[in-house]
Amino acid sequence: MSSRKKKKAALYEKLRAATNSNAMNRTSIIVDASKYIGELKNKVDRLKKEIGTSSTPQNSLPAQVTVENLEKGFLINVFSGKNCPGLLVSILEAFEELGLDVLDARVSCEDNFQLEAIGGDQNQGHDAQVVKQAVLQAIHNWNEGS
Repeated sequence: MSSRKKKKAALYEKLRAATNSNAMNRTSIIVDASKYIGELKNKVDRLKKEIGTSSTPQNSLPAQVTVENLEKGFLINVFSGKNCPGLLVSILEAFEELGLDVLDARVSCEDNFQLEAIGGDQNQGHDAQVVKQAVLQAIHNWNEGS
């Protein structure tokens, strides 16, 4: 048997094993592999639907958010491993709705999104959890709109 035929035979054997096919001829192995791929696609689609319906906005977000209390305000950190055009605007709008003044901020939007902001609380009535939920909601709204 030539080297090329051996490689083909080995490939079909690997394909048969990967797809749990009992077929012996090549056409049947390919048909079984196609069916198996279709089953895998259906599983992926079903899992995506399950994740989409069962996850809360916080779990499906592309960003990590931490909020710490400061003496007169909050330290807010937001990080996403990808660039998120428009996300900064959404977060700043959430700050405005809460009555937070941005006293200091560092932002990186090139390869990923990173925001470190110090927000002064005009109303001095919010706690860190309220601020975090507002930022998470802003991210969720941005995510839904993009």
